[in-house]
Amino acid sequence: MTEPMRILVTGGSGLVGKAIEHVVQQEGGKLEGEEWIFLSSKDGDLVDVGQTRAVFEKHRPTHVIHLAAKVGGLYQHMKENLLFLRDNLKINDNVLQTAHEMGVAKVVSCLSSCIFPENTTYPIDETMIHNGSPHASNFGYSHAKRMIDVQNKAYFQQYGHCYTAVIPTNVVGPHDNFSIENGHVLSALINKTYQAKKEGTPLSVCGSGAPRRQFIYSLDLGRLIIWVLREYKEIDPIILSVGEEDEVSIKEALDMITKALDYKGEIHFDTTQSDGQMKKTASNAKLRRYRPDVSFTNKYTNIYTSEQKHTWVAFIITPTLFK
Repeated sequence: MTEPMRILVTGGSGLVGKAIEHVVQQEGGKLEGEEWIFLSSKDGDLVDVGQTRAVFEKHRPTHVIHLAAKVGGLYQHMKENLLFLRDNLKINDNVLQTAHEMGVAKVVSCLSSCIFPENTTYPIDETMIHNGSPHASNFGYSHAKRMIDVQNKAYFQQYGHCYTAVIPTNVVGPHDNFSIENGHVLSALINKTYQAKKEGTPLSVCGSGAPRRQFIYSLDLGRLIIWVLREYKEIDPIILSVGEEDEVSIKEALDMITKALDYKGEIHFDTTQSDGQMKKTASNAKLRRYRPDVSFTNKYTNIYTSEQKHTWVAFIITPTLFK
């Protein structure tokens, strides 16, 4: 690129978009000559092709980080698989096709670890995306996200475009959706614990607490996505995650949250509720080959101590988030 880079970030007001914005504006992540535009849903409905086109014509991006998606928690996905499938297929096709039509040099889209097959061997890696059906709980969202990988390969085959994707594991950090009904697992548990402590009631947790997850801090992910935009040349996706050794169970994560919030009340695991996928252990070996120096914020064994309140779980647990 000889002209200045204009990077359009769809979903710029969400968890990951805000993390990238922080890295760019607060950590000196913006290079000379770059222009960064962070979109929210208020700027245009990307489900609508006309509004998508209008946004691209207004900003004329040279590069796109595509984060926008119809997302929700486990139980919302289970109830509305068709809605998640249709809306996300439309969003992704509109963004990628409009980028193609307007000559965008590179698109980095954000997938999800839920796209991997339910029945597979572990750890999962980037070659295994299409090797079987995703978990039934969110098959609509998962198939829509998988299609980004298919489209990226097709745009490269037919036009030589550098469209690629990242696959983060579970993300946590500031600006998350802390809704108890529709939030991600860790943010919903943080809010549930906070409310139970405030009201002096027992803490009820959906499921057994046995499922295991890898959590990546949003600012770590934001830095890596910027690296992918600038340096990663493959069309094939790349997993952005902490290591397999940092996987924790939902119960272990809840223990950290209750300690951080000093909740000492009763905890009830409602095993009549679905656990969802029991594990999604992902390998970050490909990332390590590219970035052997990469480090992540606070291993889970050090996530909470009474003396160290600046860890990332303590950082996002503030009463103002729930007002």
